[in-house]
Amino acid sequence: MDDKMHLEESNGVLQPELIKDKKGDEIQEELEDRGQWSNKVEFVLSVAGEIIGLGNVWRFPYLCYKNGGGAFFIPYLIFLFTCGIPVFFLETSLGQYTGQGGVTAWRKICPVFEGIGYASQVIESYLNIYYIIVLAWALFYLFSSFAAELPWAHCNHTWNTDNCVEFAEESKNWTLSTNATSTSPVIEFWEIRALGLTDGIHNLGTVRWELALCLLLAWVICYFCIWKGVKSTGKVVYFTATFPYLMLIILLIRGVTLPGAYEGIMFYLNPDISRLADPQVWMDAGTQIFFSYAICQGCLTALGSYNKYNNNCYRDCIALCFLNSITSFVAGFAIFSVLGFMAREQGVPISEVAESGPGLAFIAYPKAVTMMPVSQLWSCLFFLMLIFLGLDSQFVCVESLVTAIVDMFPAVFRKRFRRELLILGIAIVCYLFGLLLATEGGMYIFQLFDYYAASGTCLLLVAIFEAICIGWVYGGDRYYDNIEDMIGYRPWPLVKLCWQVVTPAVCFGTFLFSLIKYTPLKYNNKYVYPPWGYALGWLMAVSSMICIPLYAIYFFFRTKGSLSKRLQQLIAPAEDLPQPKKYLPNYGQQWNSSDSGFKAPPLSTKEGLMTLDTETRF
Repeated sequence: MDDKMHLEESNGVLQPELIKDKKGDEIQEELEDRGQWSNKVEFVLSVAGEIIGLGNVWRFPYLCYKNGGGAFFIPYLIFLFTCGIPVFFLETSLGQYTGQGGVTAWRKICPVFEGIGYASQVIESYLNIYYIIVLAWALFYLFSSFAAELPWAHCNHTWNTDNCVEFAEESKNWTLSTNATSTSPVIEFWEIRALGLTDGIHNLGTVRWELALCLLLAWVICYFCIWKGVKSTGKVVYFTATFPYLMLIILLIRGVTLPGAYEGIMFYLNPDISRLADPQVWMDAGTQIFFSYAICQGCLTALGSYNKYNNNCYRDCIALCFLNSITSFVAGFAIFSVLGFMAREQGVPISEVAESGPGLAFIAYPKAVTMMPVSQLWSCLFFLMLIFLGLDSQFVCVESLVTAIVDMFPAVFRKRFRRELLILGIAIVCYLFGLLLATEGGMYIFQLFDYYAASGTCLLLVAIFEAICIGWVYGGDRYYDNIEDMIGYRPWPLVKLCWQVVTPAVCFGTFLFSLIKYTPLKYNNKYVYPPWGYALGWLMAVSSMICIPLYAIYFFFRTKGSLSKRLQQLIAPAEDLPQPKKYLPNYGQQWNSSDSGFKAPPLSTKEGLMTLDTETRF
């Protein structure tokens, strides 16, 4: 009998589990149950909440119009099928197969590549610090929308400058270039009232107390969404993952009924095939796939680890990938119909009002709602959608980091109240770091995080090593056997081909292109960061990428024995990983009831290979 088998109690709450101490001796301790999703819906909604976020609304539509409209779907779909779906499925199935989080899953499958897990957790830690500030901004705008008149609609406020020009006069003044320094009330509300923006990263100024309180509120909400692990997360996502769709549908119906909506939609979709000759278009398509699918962040591995062993994760992944892309496509109609209306009202080309990122969420769209009847209602609905789109992405990211840490130190954290304290500690630390982003110069730091810390360059490098690890070192055929054992059949052969050849090649080409065509970050295409600012950005980028080679070197020198023995240990998967039943034809004979009173213990759900019943297809 394998002495590493879990011996679960019938009540499923506590299980005596054999773990190893620092000396390698096995000790037995009472640990809290790791937990599982109550049903498939919780898993699907949690993954959907993670991958369907702000990028679907504020980045994809802009990239589509910028890179040839409908023609952009050609490189986008190529990256989707060659990189997006294969890596998405790889990470999710890895979590389900190993039953471990983002670090220990790689340790079990191939020890030398454990650095992949550390790299993804570094990226995820950066995301946990800076992504949530967007929720703080959205909360600030939501609270500001509860007013008789939207505060960014006119220039009669104390924070407005003499250069402020109201919407009715903007087109005329700017077209005639009578005042090159003219600004709009919505820009002044964003930069002066909300951010208190300084003249550079060297001048951070003071903390904006309103943003600090909004950030605190966002973290409090996030904490209570996940403080009980999958038990609470699985219930919260029923609302947080579905409510944004209701808001998106309402805004879509409102948008397409506005005058000028048709012109905006045509501008969004108008194909320009000649743009495909520009390598930057392909780069944008690749990075968008990696950003919007939460690839290489450890989130998918953590979420998959709470699945039942026989869950059909292959079918789930394909469905979720298509849901994500369709959501991005539909969001473009909701956004550009409104931008078309705004351009018509101002009498300017749509290209002058099209924005992406924070510019769309906090400048372009707020500007558009001021032109609608009952503008406060549409403003509230829009920012509620942003909040819920970002909220589940945020708390799933935190949950994934917590899962990784708990699985690395189960003897410490899988005890009563330890997990809750860990989440509280992470929330406090991230909040304190986040206060830097709530300062008057915080936007400059936010841009550094967004451009370097969680950049496409970092994600591409991690994806290359993930594909090489599974496709070649562990073995594509071997991994297909494991998947077949879980879901009952082998996935499409093209997926394995992508892991072994296509995905590494495409990611490596895109990675090289991102380095060759690198252009330093500029805020608003105007402000140039000081040299130490760029150095800080690259330090954050390298801090994740370097984890992979550094850990491989460390593990090589830590391992004892001859060179050949070391290499065997570097790539040997853990002995307690499930093995396909087809390789254990005589397993049923191992449990002999005549063996001196021996009684086989009840099996964990994860021990799918040892279940003699036919696998269930969910």
